[in-house]
Amino acid sequence: MRDLLDRQLLYVTGKGGVGKTTVALAAALAAAQRGRRTILAEVGGQQRIPRIFGRTGAAPGEEVKLRDGLWTVSIDPVLGLEHFVAQQLRSRPLTQILTRSNVFKTFVDAAPGARELVTIGAIWDLVQERRWHKGLPSYDLVVVDAPASGHGVAMLRTPKTFGDIARVGPLAQQAYRIAEWLQDGRRAGYLAVALAQEMPVAETIELERTLRTTLGRPLEAVLVNQILPRRFNAAEQEEVAALPGDEPRVHGVRRIVASHAERVRVQQAQLSKLRRGTDASVGTLPFIIRPALELDDIEGLSPRVQATIG
Repeated sequence: MRDLLDRQLLYVTGKGGVGKTTVALAAALAAAQRGRRTILAEVGGQQRIPRIFGRTGAAPGEEVKLRDGLWTVSIDPVLGLEHFVAQQLRSRPLTQILTRSNVFKTFVDAAPGARELVTIGAIWDLVQERRWHKGLPSYDLVVVDAPASGHGVAMLRTPKTFGDIARVGPLAQQAYRIAEWLQDGRRAGYLAVALAQEMPVAETIELERTLRTTLGRPLEAVLVNQILPRRFNAAEQEEVAALPGDEPRVHGVRRIVASHAERVRVQQAQLSKLRRGTDASVGTLPFIIRPALELDDIEGLSPRVQATIG
């Protein structure tokens, strides 16, 4: 498998609540460390990445430098559509009149798939030498902290759908260029994040099938988050289960060891199911006991993420 960090797009998706943002940031850190000019794109109005770095006050659409080689942006569909319209009209006054009208805002809010199309278009624009907004630099790699699987795949589908509807003209041409980019294995790669639980594993296996149907592309890697270590072997579990005594402390030890062993067993069974059900490379990330991960924690995970997507 060609290194996913060598492409222009790394699209990170998966079931909600599995740690996509953590993995996306860890991947972006790895890419920047390797010397790639990298930007991590958040969608849906999210602005979590600047806060992890202690930055506040970033405007939607603003490309914020986090450290050498690494930027982040929260994609604003309305702003992205304004830039696209400006490129097509090539008239600033006309663009301002159109994009500030109520009709324009109503179209963005009401047209099925319009926000998704403009969002994926704004992501595509980040790696173009000639950006929609003149003067903005291009990037070597955009890592997308994408929506959950269903919405994430729908976003990938919209360029071809809009191209087929429009058929001719600048919108169709632009949509088809983006669709071709998403389908190009040399330029775009797809990474899923999951937990070793029944629903996330089933959704990840289905995601691979959907990607092949939608884009003709495979899911190339899966990172399974929050994997517990094997703390007790079978002999140790039997020894603890056989401890004599009925006092609460002994009961507590038996319960803790049995519970941990069962959780490990379930996780390993789901990992095996995932590996049987997908052709993607499957890696794991350890469970970190914190209410919320800090930047140091994510930097520590970065080499393990790179080992799976490399």
